[in-house]
Amino acid sequence: MQNWRRREFLGASLAGLGATSGLLAGRGLAADAAPDSKEEKNAARKRPPAPDTLLLTWQHDPTTTITFQWLDWNTPAKGAVHLAEWGQSDWKQYHTELRPYQKTDLQLHRCEITGLTPDTEYQFRVSGTGAIHRFRTMPAKATDTIQFVSGGDSGVGSAALQINGIAAQQEPRFALLGGDLAYDNGRKAETFTQFLQNWHSQMVDSQGRLIPLLSCLGNHEVDGGYTTDRTKAPQYLSFFDGFYDETTYGVLDIGDYLSLVLLDSGHLSSIEGEQTDWLEKTLAAREDRQHVIVAYHIPAYPSYRPITGKDGKPATGHQQREQWCPLFERYKVDLVLEHHDHTFKRSHPLTNGLYDKQGVLYLGDGSWGKLRALNEPSLRPYLAKVSSNNHVTVHRLEGEERFHVALNETGKVTDVCHTVSKRPARRG
Repeated sequence: MQNWRRREFLGASLAGLGATSGLLAGRGLAADAAPDSKEEKNAARKRPPAPDTLLLTWQHDPTTTITFQWLDWNTPAKGAVHLAEWGQSDWKQYHTELRPYQKTDLQLHRCEITGLTPDTEYQFRVSGTGAIHRFRTMPAKATDTIQFVSGGDSGVGSAALQINGIAAQQEPRFALLGGDLAYDNGRKAETFTQFLQNWHSQMVDSQGRLIPLLSCLGNHEVDGGYTTDRTKAPQYLSFFDGFYDETTYGVLDIGDYLSLVLLDSGHLSSIEGEQTDWLEKTLAAREDRQHVIVAYHIPAYPSYRPITGKDGKPATGHQQREQWCPLFERYKVDLVLEHHDHTFKRSHPLTNGLYDKQGVLYLGDGSWGKLRALNEPSLRPYLAKVSSNNHVTVHRLEGEERFHVALNETGKVTDVCHTVSKRPARRG
């Protein structure tokens, strides 16, 4: 990145980036969203708070839809969501669909609302509760900067809580976690529930807007980790089977500028075969997109685990390198987000594992809440930067350009890089 562009980016574009403060929690009710009359205020005080597992995500178009989900005790009664544009009073009511929260006596309430206006702020509350929350739909066109955060391997410990707070301070439009959200291992519903509670209480921006969560599957969502069936990821799929309804890979197109390709690195879906065939068709159909970003869990270019075993045979990520990386290179994917290794890494732009200024950038490596010491980084020439610290990456899309900034657990900027689309349809 040119020095002047870097200074401009850090000094102006992200003026608040890296500021350290206490963890963000309990900001669901904004002052100017409070009920107007004395009677309404008294009624709101008597109502219980919103469910502490309330999570926003997307199953379909993020510019015109939103999905609300939360847990409640087993009851035949359906809940409801009351929604209005921010600052308006024409509230509409939407009923929820009840679904089992596997391996528990709880039920999942899900409410997908469609037909919303792009780039618009809304207010909502869960029926029977007093807290009024806010969220934003995504813009249909990237006429302004778009900012989101990413990472992986969170868990529910103190490091994850610290990174949650740093991430929320960046005012992201959404967060993308690349697997191993809670470390429930497909067996511990209480652990996944704790992750949801942490996310709900902390992932709120300074304006009181809840930050939607997108994710892809990791081995610690799955009982057994790899090559098994959907019943082995009961908690994860309870919340995310709206998007992963048939397969555990998919693509989310956002407006006319961004496509997120979310893959399963061998946990419930095989890498080779149907998933790779789907990936090729998906990338080929998006050659004219301004930004194409791929995310999955197990890295093709690991920063900690061995890329070659002691027997000389390919090790971690070999299927991804064989099956997926040639497609990323052929279709000029802008960025690949990898996780699993519990360090921070940025690769050189790579083609066939070697430096190529026209190659593909790989970022990760899954240290939102988990951490490992470095493991012989000098023997990994594909790495441009590696460190042992918890981190979240802030991605900022500005026209054809992308800025990627890594923040550690104190909010300090530890890495900055800059990319521009190289796909043929965007040249010239």
